[in-house]
Amino acid sequence: MSNGKKLEVPIWEKSNLTVEETAAYSGIGINKIKELSNDDKCPFVLWVGTKRLIKRKLFDAYVERQFSI
Repeated sequence: MSNGKKLEVPIWEKSNLTVEETAAYSGIGINKIKELSNDDKCPFVLWVGTKRLIKRKLFDAYVERQFSI
């Protein structure tokens, strides 16, 4: 896009979300999401260099299985 406009994709259509987007989407706090995704065995985190992205569908599935976080 050369007109300078940034393409905005709705959260529910994104496959990967930032921690901030995940917090807004889920109602779970940023610090809790960071804590959960710091685990080496976390199934829903994707590291792109030092940037932490959350795999939306796997995060949803993870939350669905939990009784408490």
